[in-house]
Amino acid sequence: MASDTTPQNPAGDAAIESVSALGEDSRRQMYAFIRRQRRPVTRDEAAASVGISRKLAAFHLDKLVDAGLLHARYAPPGGIRKVGRRPKVYEPTDGHIHVSIPDRRHELLADLLLEAVLTEDDGESATHAALRTARRRGRELGESERAAARYGRLGAERGLSVCERILDRHGFEPVRETPTELRLLNCPFQPLAAKAPELVCGMNHAFIAGCLQGLEVGGVAAKLAPCPGECCVRLGPDKG
Repeated sequence: MASDTTPQNPAGDAAIESVSALGEDSRRQMYAFIRRQRRPVTRDEAAASVGISRKLAAFHLDKLVDAGLLHARYAPPGGIRKVGRRPKVYEPTDGHIHVSIPDRRHELLADLLLEAVLTEDDGESATHAALRTARRRGRELGESERAAARYGRLGAERGLSVCERILDRHGFEPVRETPTELRLLNCPFQPLAAKAPELVCGMNHAFIAGCLQGLEVGGVAAKLAPCPGECCVRLGPDKG
């Protein structure tokens, strides 16, 4: 059974668009030049850095702005105020580009582990702190999604459709095998999961179980079901 909505990944699409924008040699060189300057750069400076015309430089610079790699504004270069029209200047955005196929979310795993270390209670093991943190973060994600969409009662089939969209955005590559079963083809925490499977798979399970709890999905449970090359968690009927 297919989900009721085609999953979307805006962040991944934006990253791919950014990488595509840097595929042209002059554009990539200008972007590198602007990043190194640590100040706003004019079109004339950008054009001179790669030896092309100002008009062609303007075309490439606007492509980089459209891809979210540069900011553009009108300001005097070097902060020096002069009479007349202020030139258009360019400077890099604060974001970074990361594209991985299949999707990898090492920053999420690192964030969860860091929070676990910082919130570890006296007498609590590091593993328990990591599992607690992962489950709480998953629950908060589910609660946020539920509040934003104002879901009513979520039974197994509709609840799994919602989970499918959320897990797709987080890189799990979900596949609906039956109306009440969801298989996850990708582990976004590989290859780190292979180094510490008990810890990472446990956090994975806690995160997804917490998400189900936050969404208040009835009749569905997250279960550990390790399979080579796939996520260790599957979602299926809750048999108690």
